[in-house]
Amino acid sequence: QVQPVESGGGLVQAGGSLRLSCAASGRTFSSSGLGWFRQAPGKGREFVAAINWSGGRTYYADSVKGRFTISGDNAKNTVFLQMNSLKPEDTAVYYCAHKKPGSSWLANMRSDFGSWGQGTQVTVSS
Repeated sequence: QVQPVESGGGLVQAGGSLRLSCAASGRTFSSSGLGWFRQAPGKGREFVAAINWSGGRTYYADSVKGRFTISGDNAKNTVFLQMNSLKPEDTAVYYCAHKKPGSSWLANMRSDFGSWGQGTQVTVSS
């Protein structure tokens, strides 16, 4: 399984927007989807959003619902995370990872995902 590669992080003011990208090469045969997680300093890695390859179903953590949108470009094996109305508490390193085959449709545990990318830093200033 090839590791996903994230990009698009940066520094933005509260209320602003960022779009993260994840190049997910190799997902076709051993992945049921792709998810985004984030990890703030001193905290654990938490689920943000995910997309299932079959049917394109998406789901989100309550903390980002209505502000973030995950989408996929099947032709380019790339998944995007559009983040709007950013808040200082969204500051974290954002990671994408392949969703393991056999995981439930709404799987959101770290153990349901593998082949993690290196992460991209998102900093939201107040």
